[in-house]
Amino acid sequence: MHRRTWVALAAVAATAFAAPLAQAQAKDIKIAIIASKTGPLEAYAKQTIVGFNMGLDYATGGTMAVAGRKLVVIEKDDQGKPDVGKAALAAAYADDKVDIAVGPTASPVGLAMLPVAEEYKKVLLVEPAVADSITGDKWNRYIFRTGRNSSQDAISNAVALDKAGTSIATLAQDYAFGRDGVKAFKDAVKSAKIVHEEYLPTNTTDFTAGAQRLIDKLKDQPGRKVIFVIWAGAGNPFKIADLDLKRYGIEIATGGNILPAMAAYKNFPGMEGATYYYFGIPKNPVNEWLVANHYKQFKNPPDFFTAGGMSAAIAVVEALKKTAGDTNTDKLIKTMEGMSFETPKGKMTFRAQDHQA
Repeated sequence: MHRRTWVALAAVAATAFAAPLAQAQAKDIKIAIIASKTGPLEAYAKQTIVGFNMGLDYATGGTMAVAGRKLVVIEKDDQGKPDVGKAALAAAYADDKVDIAVGPTASPVGLAMLPVAEEYKKVLLVEPAVADSITGDKWNRYIFRTGRNSSQDAISNAVALDKAGTSIATLAQDYAFGRDGVKAFKDAVKSAKIVHEEYLPTNTTDFTAGAQRLIDKLKDQPGRKVIFVIWAGAGNPFKIADLDLKRYGIEIATGGNILPAMAAYKNFPGMEGATYYYFGIPKNPVNEWLVANHYKQFKNPPDFFTAGGMSAAIAVVEALKKTAGDTNTDKLIKTMEGMSFETPKGKMTFRAQDHQA
């Protein structure tokens, strides 16, 4: 009896010590965030990274851990180049052994990264690359997206501009973001008339020739005349106003952007369009936390891509909480399909069929 008692006590003691020991030895959860930390979209990338880290802090209650597993973030710079982004994601999965990846900033980089996620059978949560094709014809089951897509942008902007008797010409950058954006906008417009599409290189600084083609297509149109701009990063397409558009009764319209870019909007009072996020609009606890803590840390408000980065982080933590820290890819996918989570914009839900929030 004495021997059996000692054996039982030893077993209880071993279990008591094993639990905290196992927790202490729990493997870190590694997350890669790949963004254009250098290049024309640098400002967007920096906001995304800030928002992502703040989102992890918020969603974990400051512990930076889920189910006893520490969250480790590995940052990589894709320089806005598809080949660099593709290599960075492959290195994150193969060498860094990350459990999940987030990013990138630019749509062409995102499209290059999609097959890498499929090859390594690991989740890539796209934020903030916008092109429809990411969750459209180039999509695979390992891709989720908290960032908005071109169609969501287009439908929102069409609400402001799609009216009978309106002629619209588009001005966009000649790459996936611009072309997908225009296609989606054209599909969303039902009553207005699209009379011209103007595509210019992403690094354009002189908009004179493009603006003249836009004017020529619009100036003799009856009714309201609008140039709808889809532009990101470097260059100032609003310089087309220097050609005295008012003389031809031509207006400019566009969607929202980061606060420094929107400073140029002050020159166009009455301009209409839709915005993805502005810190003063959403009224919910997550946004209140973001605004208060961003002011506390940086002495200024959160911006367009800060909210996106935070949304991505909350989605990651919510999924990990639901799997009790299990990073098995199939389990994560099953958990995230149809999953709802609170963000600075309000509640988001991943559509089961294409994983678009």
